[in-house]
Amino acid sequence: MAKKSGAGLFYGYICVAAAATVMMLTFGSLYSFGVFFKPFLAEFGWSRAETSGAFSLSFFLQGLMGIPMGRLNDRFGPRFVTTLCGIFLGGGFVLMSLIREVWQFYFLYGVIIAIGVSGSIAMMAIPSRWFVKRRGVMTGIVISGVGLGTVIMPPVATWLINAFNWRNSYVIIGFAVLAMMVIAGLFLKKEPKQIGLVPYGDGSVRSSKALNTSGVDFSFSSALRTWQFWVLGILFSFHTFCVQTIMAHVALHAQGVGLSAESAAGIISIVGAASIVGRLLMGIIVDRIGSRPVLTVSFFIKTAALIWLIFARADWMFVVFAAVFGLGYGGAAVGITPMVADLFGLSALSLILAGAGFIGTCGAASGPVIAGRIFDVTGSYFWAFMVCVALSLVGSIMTMFMRPVTSRERTGELAVKEQAK
Repeated sequence: MAKKSGAGLFYGYICVAAAATVMMLTFGSLYSFGVFFKPFLAEFGWSRAETSGAFSLSFFLQGLMGIPMGRLNDRFGPRFVTTLCGIFLGGGFVLMSLIREVWQFYFLYGVIIAIGVSGSIAMMAIPSRWFVKRRGVMTGIVISGVGLGTVIMPPVATWLINAFNWRNSYVIIGFAVLAMMVIAGLFLKKEPKQIGLVPYGDGSVRSSKALNTSGVDFSFSSALRTWQFWVLGILFSFHTFCVQTIMAHVALHAQGVGLSAESAAGIISIVGAASIVGRLLMGIIVDRIGSRPVLTVSFFIKTAALIWLIFARADWMFVVFAAVFGLGYGGAAVGITPMVADLFGLSALSLILAGAGFIGTCGAASGPVIAGRIFDVTGSYFWAFMVCVALSLVGSIMTMFMRPVTSRERTGELAVKEQAK
């Protein structure tokens, strides 16, 4: 018989801490790409679009591989997924030290490392499975691991490159990521009933702000038949297009207008630090007013920051950009994930998250390479950043029109369940 979660330290908090650690290692190492960008250009003479292409391919395959990883998580749990992905991620970085040809770069960064990152979908499902109350803030904590990794890893990678060169840096990063992910994975469990518990706050009244007040859990195939799923995917795509464009190119843009390499790398770290604040703050607000208004405001904040970036030239202007953009970026990230659980329930959560995430990777995959191509043609990032402004603005408007799953859609799902019985 499952126990209530009131006595002692609820194990869900340990799972959230371990998941945040995995996210920190995964995306901190991935987002160090911008720091390695310039050494690649200097040694191999590749164009910016060609070099960005591996980053874009990686994000596309992350989304594609997230679907089978979601199935693996639903079946075997996050410990298995984290260990498997740690091997691919850490091993991929170690092998990056050996590249000589562009196809090797694309294979390792675009395929092997992408498989390693795809397991992050299992981490995003943990707060919704372990928490009813505090779901928003716990989601914020897990996704804050991405921001913490972004704060820590780019400066560390810059120091390693200066001290040991970029090839040895990848060896060090690869072995560190592998060991730490395997250790963190040991603390992960899929859901409370695995150890005889129930979710924190189980049985509490659903918020009137919920987007699926009936409590019906949707299957993956049924979620695909709703327009809300596709809107979520498009919003995810717009969000990731802007974020990955900035992560891949803002350091180069800043150096191009006169900032030092250290200051440029610091921009990424400030974005990461501000995103932590955004995730935690917006996570608290999600628990109070729901995910939709948080997502709307976050898209507006990103829009304002991107407009500012177009005119930024001095160090302090880039600091302002990074702080505001990070706040909006973190808020959008924490708004999207609970919305999936609010709309479609928990029974196929990992798979539905992976499906929406795959649509999102179309933006993540196209953003950096399109921005690189625009720079190669025009010699400026102006139009690349203008595209990001437009997508963020449209995303905020679309979010305002998001509506709950209709009674007809809920009834259809119940009919499917009854027929299955």
